[in-house]
Amino acid sequence: MKKPGSKKKIALIAALCLAAALIAGVWAAGVIVYEQVCNVRYTTYEPTMLRLEDFDGLQRTRWQFASDKGQMLTGYWYSHSAGEPQRGIVILAHGFGGGGHTSYMDCADWFARHGYYVFAYDATGNDESEGKGVGGLPQGVIDLGYAISFVEESGSFPALPIVLFGHSWGGYSVCAVLADHPEVKAVIECAGFNRTSDMIEAAGQEYVGKLAAVMTPFIKLHERIRFGAYASRTGLKGFAASQAAVLVAHSADDDTVPMQCGYDLFWEAYHDDPRFEFLRLEGRGHNLLTDTDYVDEFNEGFREYRESLDYDYRDKKNADRFAADKAEYIRQNLDRARYSHRLNEALFQRFLAFYDAHLS
Repeated sequence: MKKPGSKKKIALIAALCLAAALIAGVWAAGVIVYEQVCNVRYTTYEPTMLRLEDFDGLQRTRWQFASDKGQMLTGYWYSHSAGEPQRGIVILAHGFGGGGHTSYMDCADWFARHGYYVFAYDATGNDESEGKGVGGLPQGVIDLGYAISFVEESGSFPALPIVLFGHSWGGYSVCAVLADHPEVKAVIECAGFNRTSDMIEAAGQEYVGKLAAVMTPFIKLHERIRFGAYASRTGLKGFAASQAAVLVAHSADDDTVPMQCGYDLFWEAYHDDPRFEFLRLEGRGHNLLTDTDYVDEFNEGFREYRESLDYDYRDKKNADRFAADKAEYIRQNLDRARYSHRLNEALFQRFLAFYDAHLS
C-alpha cells in the first residue's frame, strides 16, 4: 500500500512534467514562428524591382564585403553624372523582405542628385548577398556595422562625413548601430522600431494571436542564444551612446510597425533634445517614402485583368500559370517612369535639409 506522501510526490512530479512539456511546446512554437518570419531568404520580385536604367544619369559600382560569419554581402556605390558637389556619404539600410539597391534605388538616385554619395547594400539572406536566410532581426545591426566599417576602412571611398538612412527594419538598424559607430553625423529613421522583441510580438500576433505574448520571452531567449549581446540592442541605447543628430519619421496609420513600437518611445525620451527632429505623418502608411497614386491606379487595372482570366487564379493548380501571367502583365503594362519616380518630394527636401544642417 502506497503512503499518502508518495501519492503527493507522484502528483507533483506529474504536474512538473506537464508544466515542462507545456513550456517546451510554447518554446518550440515560438522558435518555429521566429524562423518562419525572420529567418528565410528574400528575393525582390523581378518584374517590379527598380533598375538602373530607370534613372537618367545615375551611376553605380558593385562591391562585396564580408559580414560577421564571413558571408559576402553585395553593395552598390551610387553617384550621379549631374549631381551637386558631394557633401557626405549616405549609407542606406533597407527594410525587411528585399534588398537595398533594388527596392530603394529611387532614394539612392535622389540623394545622389542632391549632393551625396550613396552606399546601398543587401543584408544577409537578401537578393545578391550570401546567406540561406536572414538569420533574425539583429542581423540588420550587424550587417550595417560591417557596411559602415567597409566604407570607412577599405580605402576605396572618399573621406567624407557619414550619415545613415533606414526604413522599417533598416530604421531600427540605423538607430541601434550608433552604439558601435558614434562617429556617424546624422541619422534619418523612417517607420522603424526600438527593439526586436516588440516587432516579434507584433508579427507573432498575425500568426498565433494573443499567444504571441506568451511566446515572446522564449523567442527573446532564442534570439539571445543566436546573437548574443546584439539581441539586446535598441534604438534608445544607440541614441544614448552617440551625439548624432536624429530625424524620426512615422505615419500614424502604419499597421506594420505601430508608432508605439518606435516613434512614441523616441518622442517620450528625446522630444526636448535639440539634436532630435520628429515628423509625425498622417495617411501615409508604412511605406511613407512614396506616393501611392500610381500604384493604386495600376493595382486597380490589374484587379480587372485578374478577374477577366478564363481560369480560377485562386486555385493552387493554376498557381504557376497565374504567376507567369501576372509577371507578363506587369512587364507589358507597368509605366516604369511613373513607377520609379514616386518619392514624396516635399518629404525628401526635408530630409536633405536635415542632413545639410548637420554637416555644416
